[in-house]
Amino acid sequence: MSWQTYVDNLVGHGFAKGVLLGHNGAVWAASAGLTLSGPEVAALTGGFNSPNSVLQSGVTLAGTKYFVIKADNRSIYGKQGNTGFCAVKTGQAVVLGFYSETLTPGNASKAAEGVADYLINLSY
Repeated sequence: MSWQTYVDNLVGHGFAKGVLLGHNGAVWAASAGLTLSGPEVAALTGGFNSPNSVLQSGVTLAGTKYFVIKADNRSIYGKQGNTGFCAVKTGQAVVLGFYSETLTPGNASKAAEGVADYLINLSY
């Protein structure tokens, strides 16, 4: 199985870039040119266990600070102007998509949650 296929699926649904992370922060696959630092990944993945922390402080990803608009043990959504991200946790991975103004937040969350549900059905 190629993890890159799932990142490409996110981009095919309108995301500007995407990444698939392991719970340990390891990058399984990513869009070309997308770089996340270790502390950025740690803050995001820690937000699933402590949603209030990211709701209060926001999260920085790929050097951009996002205001977190939703956070729970499954999903974290952030916005920065007309752009944003959707992160969804599965049993073993985190699906993370970055959207631009061409994708609505509702469609972004639907696409990211859909890819995550597919991985969950495959026991990932």
